Amino acid sequence: MIVREVIPCRAGNSRPYTLSLQDRPKPQVRIPTPLRPHTGGHDTVEAEGATVGAVLGQVGEKYPALRERIFDGAELRRFVNVYVNNEDIRYLDDLETAVADKDEVSIIPAVAGG
Repeated sequence: MIVREVIPCRAGNSRPYTLSLQDRPKPQVRIPTPLRPHTGGHDTVEAEGATVGAVLGQVGEKYPALRERIFDGAELRRFVNVYVNNEDIRYLDDLETAVADKDEVSIIPAVAGG
């Protein structure tokens, strides 16, 4: 079943159009190079969800090996930083940070050493 949503017409456009929910833009999740082997080599994956936690949860369902590397139970691992549109979620609402359709979620593993 394909669900369609009526999108209001713009000024000057005489008729509304429909857009399949499957065709709606989805948040893009950027995968860093060290974690790409766990996503089949993809540098970006799409996922749906209203929050960072939901988006990363869906990515984790599709790529379980990635989930093991970024989550410790239900929490992000200490060395994993996540950004939404270049904003650190630790200073927003953490995993409850809202995500819109065109947002970019970036996974950034911390680098240590000396």
